[in-house]
Parts: sequence; C-alpha cells; structure tokens
Amino acid sequence: MVPPHIAAGINLNFFPAGPIFRRGGAFFIRRSFKGNKLYSTIFREYLAELFAKGYSVEYFSEGGRSRTGRLLQAKTGMLAMTIQAMLRGLNRPVTLVPVYIGYEHVMEVSTYAKELRGKRKEKENAGQVLKTLRKLRNFGQGYVNFGEPIPLNQYLNEAAPNWTQDIDPMGTSKPQWLAPAVNDLATKMMTNINDAAAANALTLCATALLASRQRALSRDSLVNQINCYLSLLEKVPYSKTCTLPDASAEELVAHAESLDKFVIESDTLGDIISLDRHQSILMTYYRNNIIHLFALPSLIAQMLIRQHKLSLEQIQYNVRKLYPFLKKELFLSIEESELESVVDSIVDELTRQELVIVEQGVVSMNQSNTQTLMLLGRTISETLQRYAISLNLLACYPELGKRDLEQKSQDIAQRLGRLHSINAPEFFDKGVFAALFSTLKEQGYLDSDGNCDIAATENLASLLYGLLYPEVRLTIQESVHQSEPLLEDASDEPEGA
Repeated sequence: MVPPHIAAGINLNFFPAGPIFRRGGAFFIRRSFKGNKLYSTIFREYLAELFAKGYSVEYFSEGGRSRTGRLLQAKTGMLAMTIQAMLRGLNRPVTLVPVYIGYEHVMEVSTYAKELRGKRKEKENAGQVLKTLRKLRNFGQGYVNFGEPIPLNQYLNEAAPNWTQDIDPMGTSKPQWLAPAVNDLATKMMTNINDAAAANALTLCATALLASRQRALSRDSLVNQINCYLSLLEKVPYSKTCTLPDASAEELVAHAESLDKFVIESDTLGDIISLDRHQSILMTYYRNNIIHLFALPSLIAQMLIRQHKLSLEQIQYNVRKLYPFLKKELFLSIEESELESVVDSIVDELTRQELVIVEQGVVSMNQSNTQTLMLLGRTISETLQRYAISLNLLACYPELGKRDLEQKSQDIAQRLGRLHSINAPEFFDKGVFAALFSTLKEQGYLDSDGNCDIAATENLASLLYGLLYPEVRLTIQESVHQSEPLLEDASDEPEGA
C-alpha cells in the first residue's frame, strides 16, 4: 500500500523532523505563492506529475490549524491546481476523499488560546519537539473518519457540463467557470469533512458543561445531558458518516474525568463536575469540534426556552430564516428542501424525551423537565447573540460600510463577552463577522452596492432579539445605541473624491 505524498508547510522542514517527514512522504511548500510565478508554475507541474503517475496526494484544505476548533474556510489554491491538472488531459479519474481527524486532547490547545489573544505563533523547532516529548501522557483517543468521496469528473460534469472542451495540454487556459466551480467544490469538501465528525466523551462533556452558566453540573445532570445528546444523534442522525461512541453516558463521563480536565467536588448530595476559568476557555475548542451536530436541535430548544410555546409552523418559519447563516458558518449539510422534515424529526425526538409537549400543532416546553432543554438551547445561543449584534447595528445604521459594521460588531461582541463572561475565543473573531455579512448579501439583506433592505433586516433583528435572554438583549441594545456611525476610510473613496 503506497502512502500518500503529503503537502506540508515549509515551517515543518527543520532538523531532525524535516528529513523524517520527507521520508514519510512529505513535500514542503511555501505558505503563499503570491508574486512568484516561477515557483507557482513549477509546483503546479510537480502536482500534475504526481497525479499523472497515479500517486495519492494529501493536503490540508484549511491551510493551517484551526485555533477555535471550528472548521475554517478552505484555501482553494491546491484544489484549483488539482482541477487544472485534469484540464491538461489527465487520463486518470481523480477523487477527493474528505477526512475528519479528531482528538480527545490536543496538545497545543492552550497555545491556540494564547494566539487568539494576540500572542505570536512560536516558530517550530527541535526544542519544541523535546518539550512535547516530556508532556506525553494519557491524551485519550484519536478519531479518523472518512467523509463522502467526491469524484471530480462527475462533479465537473455537473458544475461545468462542457469542461472537456477547455482541455489544454499546455495548461495555459483558465476558463471562466473555474473560479466559481473551485469555490463551490471547496465548500462541498469542507461540508463533507464536517459530516464525518466523531462525537466523543470529551466533546460531549465540554458541550454540556459550557452550556451551564456556572460551567458546573451535578454528575446526574451531566449524565442526563449526555443521554439527550446521544439520543438526538442516534434518532435524528446528522449524516451517514458521523460516528457516535459505543459507551453509555455514565461510561463517557467517567472516561472524560480520567483525562484530568475537570474540577470534581463532593458534598452530601453527590459529585459536582465543573470547569475552572482556564479550562472553560480551552474546552470551547472541543465543543466547537461538534457544535454543528447540535445547531438545529439547539436552535429549536432556544426558541422554546425563550417563547415557552410556539406553533410548529412558526418554528419552521424561524428555522428557515436563520438556517442560511448557520449553514454558511458551520458548513451544515442539510439542504433547505429537507429542513421541514428534519425539524419535524427533531421535535418528535424532543417529545419522546419528554422535553417538549405537542398538542394540536402547538409545541410547548415541558415545565417539569426544563434543565436539559435549557442546556441544549444554550449551545447555539452565543452564535445567535453575534447575529443579533450585527443585524441590530445594520438596522440602526444602514449607511455604514462593511468594514465599519464588522469592526463595530467585533467591539460590541468584546464588551458583551466581558459583561456576560463569554469565554469562547471565536465569539468576537472578525472573520466570523465577515462571513456573516457575506451571507447577508447572498440572502438579499444587502444588495451588491451594500444598500440595506431595512424592513427585512429589522424583521430578522426582531426575531433574533426574541431568542436572547433579557440581560443580553439589554446589553446589545445599549451598546448599539451608544455606537456612533463612522465615516468610511478615505482609502475606500475613488481617486479625487
């Protein structure tokens, strides 16, 4: 079995690791090819030669490690070169195989948290390797799942039916359909990677504990919450390639405890399992590995926690309005045509778990069993808070440009995080807000010139406000109204303006 040739960052080519990696199949590439046509051309030739000879090639589409635990937007350079190799008349079929790699412990996770707070990334070196060896201990289990493969010939037949007419053995042509096809393929590939997520003991426990305001739950409550998650994933499967642990909730909690991440205190009523402030920040990484699996169940739960009672029709409407934003941000795979049946299945499962009651088309929370539903709803609440910040800013100041909206959204998110003890590093990540405004354009809230559809924006902002807790809503309202519109940067003005 021939191992793949692996595209590795040139930062990993240091002694003694570099020679070892190279003998294991690695070839080292620069982080950016920009401004160096010769390097880009030679590398494209090398990649085409590997494909022509039938070698498998492994590359990491995000172009770097995620610091938040969420999947990053794909860098499209290697994908574009793969398709360009086909456009030279490659006579072998090419298939992309998305791979999900997950861990119960990532050694660098504390370093990631520091880098998100502004610390510079330390350059890899032999000393780091020696330090790592000293830290080796029980790090739990690792998971490798394979997503749904994407045959490129079939994909191109659908995305650009006449692509074979653009075959050029010299590799000089770049047809107009190439860029949009590559971007769409990148999204499809990342979605297939997320589909193959592996839920495990630590990610499930982190999700439950972070949903508690005090980051603490009794052992019984934690076990009940894990049971809720497992039942949802089993009865309403996220995808065919997603995997669940075989162990019971009690066994999963015991295993997570053995990884020494939690503070465990006992009193006369039993054990309390909690996270200290430092571990709370680190645990967001593990929760974010699987947050997409619970996005829709959490959204429905949050609606019912805040509204107490909603018609099934209203739940469907609210989900349809918010789903495009969640889909784009979390690489969700459910097609909008399937949403209605998925929502029905989730409500049926919540009813089976006795978390909600359905009578004559009206869904209400079961008052005698609210904690599990509340914890489920809080999983997505920080994401909804971010959306509420941006939508209310846009409704109040429709004349603001994209750059200022992103900056002001980030500023308010940082204030909200400090006032309400939100530890998730991605909560005020500027890149997340940039993706949100991209979706606003796609959904028609902003036109191509950046003009705002005020009525539609106010309607969505009102819907989001209704899903927030009162104290969070008041903080956002106060912060938005204290914000003063900024003039766009002069560099954005046309010359001579």
